[in-house]
Amino acid sequence: MKFLIFGLGNLGEQYTHTRHNIGFDVIDALAQELGVVFSLQKLGIIGEGKIKNKQLILIKPTTFMNLSGKTVQYYMQMHKIPQENILVVTDDLALDVGVLRLRLKGSHGGHNGLRNIEETLQSQQYARMRFGIGNAFDKNRQIDFVLGKWTTGEQKIISEKIMTATEAIKSFVLEGAGQAMTKYNG
Repeated sequence: MKFLIFGLGNLGEQYTHTRHNIGFDVIDALAQELGVVFSLQKLGIIGEGKIKNKQLILIKPTTFMNLSGKTVQYYMQMHKIPQENILVVTDDLALDVGVLRLRLKGSHGGHNGLRNIEETLQSQQYARMRFGIGNAFDKNRQIDFVLGKWTTGEQKIISEKIMTATEAIKSFVLEGAGQAMTKYNG
């Protein structure tokens, strides 16, 4: 059984380890744990690994955040993966720093990456893990905040929560979405 795990973010040194790239950071941590090696392929940076008898294809789209749907659709079709076997990891301004929220469906909530996936798939029926980045920014400074680096105080929380997020992904794959949501939401 195959699963596609997408971590959303933007390519480029200026985006590395920013709040908006937390999806890339979670995927990188899981890849390191599983000994996955990435390679640049069509529309993404891809690595494959296994957890027990489950095959995971870890994908960091190279289309930039706002066009993530193109990568999601391409790899779903290429591997003939049903929507229930995909998980998208992304940042969320509406959640406090480090709070994880796993859902099987839902709206994009104003997130442009999720909006593009929803428009491309013509569906909200795919699992997503939202990783809270907080919203401690001044009026009209949202872009600077989202594309900014973590504060020193946030960094310790983020490092721990990235590991929690990798555990939640493994639970999603091995135990199912319901069990993962019960264990890791909140």
